[in-house]
Amino acid sequence: MNAVKFCLPAIFTLFAVAINAQSADDIINKHIEAVGGKDLLSKISSMHMEVSTQVMGNEMTGRVTVLNGKGYKSESSFNGQTIIQCITDTAGWMVNPMAGITQPMVMPGEAYKTGKLQIDVEPLLNYAAKGYKAELLGTDSAGTVNAYKIKLTTPDSVAFTFFIDPSMYYTVKTTFAGQVMGQDVNIASTYSDYKKTDFGFIFPYTIDTNFGQFSYTTTVTKVEINKPVDPSVFAMPKQ
Repeated sequence: MNAVKFCLPAIFTLFAVAINAQSADDIINKHIEAVGGKDLLSKISSMHMEVSTQVMGNEMTGRVTVLNGKGYKSESSFNGQTIIQCITDTAGWMVNPMAGITQPMVMPGEAYKTGKLQIDVEPLLNYAAKGYKAELLGTDSAGTVNAYKIKLTTPDSVAFTFFIDPSMYYTVKTTFAGQVMGQDVNIASTYSDYKKTDFGFIFPYTIDTNFGQFSYTTTVTKVEINKPVDPSVFAMPKQ
């Protein structure tokens, strides 16, 4: 028993040293390799998804189009109304009849800054070249996982926290401070049901997003990689 008591502190010390010896880049590189590798991800020019979203007992169907590094567009249909969120590398716009926005409106600055990360299929790929900064903050719980915690700060000084599973090196959760209806909220998304696409890219098919007072679950039903995308689809319609 004394031998066991002596060994346990040594084991915990070695574990702590192993964590500290790794850098943010070490974790990010393992993550990139786990979801397909840098060479494969660099060949993704676009991604198109069809999704189903469950929110407050209701179902919305939608589609998401990403032109890698250039544009993101989400269109959802609910009760005959269409909700649109569109972001490019320079600006954003939206339509949301549920919030009284029935005509295309320029996205507020803070919403654009927090949403801009979505124009990248894999935000952590070549993050430094995009002007992002990454910092390893140790580990923290994310559901049942004691995940690596990486803080990613954008050139607009928006901070996102990525929680990466130390066994599979998939992202299991992200958090950031945002705004909903003018209120400051902490937004958390958890990722599960990782699958490999026909292209070889591995990503989550289920995303649970929590805004504090309400949450919703998005399920990806179809994925197309490198489907041609006309950049004009991201242009804000003229009124």
